[in-house]
Amino acid sequence: MTVDPKTYARRPSVPALPERGVAGSTDLVAGPKSPQRRMLIAGPVVAIVSVLAALLATDAAGLPLRDPDHVAGGRLVLVLCLVVVLMGLDVLVRAGRRSRRLWPSRAVIVSVRRERWTLARGVAVLSALVSFYVTYLAYRNLKSVVPLLRPGELFDRQLADLDRSLVGGNDPAALLHEVLGAGVPTHVLSSAYMVFFAFIPGTLAAALVFSRDLQAGLFYTTAQSINWVLGAASYFLLPALGPIYADPAAFAHLPASGVTQLQDILLDQRLEFLRDPAAGTAQSIAAFSSLHVSIIFTAALASHLLGLALGLRIGAWILLGLTTVATIYLGWHYVVDDLGGLAIGAMAIALARALTGLDLGSARGPSTPKAPPA
Repeated sequence: MTVDPKTYARRPSVPALPERGVAGSTDLVAGPKSPQRRMLIAGPVVAIVSVLAALLATDAAGLPLRDPDHVAGGRLVLVLCLVVVLMGLDVLVRAGRRSRRLWPSRAVIVSVRRERWTLARGVAVLSALVSFYVTYLAYRNLKSVVPLLRPGELFDRQLADLDRSLVGGNDPAALLHEVLGAGVPTHVLSSAYMVFFAFIPGTLAAALVFSRDLQAGLFYTTAQSINWVLGAASYFLLPALGPIYADPAAFAHLPASGVTQLQDILLDQRLEFLRDPAAGTAQSIAAFSSLHVSIIFTAALASHLLGLALGLRIGAWILLGLTTVATIYLGWHYVVDDLGGLAIGAMAIALARALTGLDLGSARGPSTPKAPPA
């Protein structure tokens, strides 16, 4: 049979199937044995395990599981608000690219929102964030009862001696004070240390909103949740206060900073907790290992695994370097604590990959939709 070329040319083309990870796909509701299903349940599994551990520990200490100062709940609300703002920005940027206009029409915005932010995606994001902060709540309870379950056991002297052996018999903090001086460096490092408290909600929200098909975001959130669990375990392994509390005179010459105020608050809370554990105050002092270091190290490793932009990868390593120096300079941690933090960060990445079954090939990089041809 002879086919008329003109007739063939007029036949409608077969619509292309959506790419894996593009908004509107059904990847996240695949079969129960798929990697995507594992990603959805990984965060809740970590949360359940951490809460069970916290319930056992607090019961042994004679205390209930609690969020006495509402820090966990307050931070969850904060990050949810941030996610909503970033979701709006995500939709506007995508709609603008699709329509090639600075301000896209309402119809295009609604279309992008429906494609990008399906009910399934929204539930997955909410589940990941709730699981993360439930894990954080469990972590705070575990950390708080360490002095009750291991009373009188502190390893500050041994950790300090090990530090000196690593740097030729010198005190690492004293060396940093001598090399960097006091004054401006104190405030710079104090600021770098405090960035951590914005770093967690900021990176969680960005990962969950901007990641392609949520693989990267769910993996990253799970890895950071695992940091809390491993960190709490390390506090029980080697209870310690940290240099600023074990030897405050070594840091007395540093000028007052935001970190100084925080250190004073944490000490008051610990003393109040030890006087009356049932009064409702939580204590948050523990040196080994450094969760500041582990969480930022996890982020730096994840930025490479997920193929993020070079600027983001470099920024993560710079922040890690500043934070590590700050923990020693300001007296929060011993060098050994930071080394322990690096180990925990690497373990968190490995365990998160095992739990989520991350497919690096499809999760690399943020989704950057292109405008359709004119």
